[in-house]
Amino acid sequence: MSRIGKLPITIPVGVEVVIEGQRVSVKGNRGSLSRELRPEVRIEREGNVITVVPIDDSGFARAQWGLSRTLIANMVEGVSAGFQKNLELAGVGYRASKQGSKLVLTVGFSHPVEFEAPEGIEFDVPNPTHLSVKGYDRELVGAMAAEIRGVRPPEPYKGKGIHYAGEHIRRKVGKTGKK
Repeated sequence: MSRIGKLPITIPVGVEVVIEGQRVSVKGNRGSLSRELRPEVRIEREGNVITVVPIDDSGFARAQWGLSRTLIANMVEGVSAGFQKNLELAGVGYRASKQGSKLVLTVGFSHPVEFEAPEGIEFDVPNPTHLSVKGYDRELVGAMAAEIRGVRPPEPYKGKGIHYAGEHIRRKVGKTGKK
C-alpha cells in the first residue's frame, strides 16, 4: 500500500482543477498547468478533495499511484503558492546580476554566462552572491536551478562554485607537500 498515494489532495480556494479522463488541468493565480497521467491510475474528485486510485494490484500500477498523486499535488501547490530554489556563489569574484529577465553570472570564465528566463520562471538576485529561481512548475524550477549550478559545480578542495543554499559540500584534504 502506497503511503504517499493514499493521501488525499485538498484543493485550496482560488484553484480550479479539471479532470478529463487521464488529463488533469490545474489553474490558479500564478498560472496554469496540465498533465496527462498514466492509464494505470484513476483520478477521483469529491468536492474539493482529489484522490488517486490504482486500477489493479500490479507493481507498476502501485508505482504510478504514488507518482501520480505527487505530480497532481505539485501542480496544485505550484499554481497556488509557487516554488523556489535558492543558490549561493562561493569564490573570489564570483557574482550574479539580473539584467531585465536575464541572469548574468561571472564565475571565473573569460566571459560572463547568461541565462534567459523561460516562460514561468523568474530570477531574483537579492545580493551578488545569492540568487533564487522562482516559478509555478516544480520540474522547470528544479531543472533551471540544476542548469545554473552545472555552470560551475562546487569543487571539493576549496568549495568554490555554485551550490544550493544549505547544501553540504564534502571537502577533501589537499596535498601536503611532504617528501
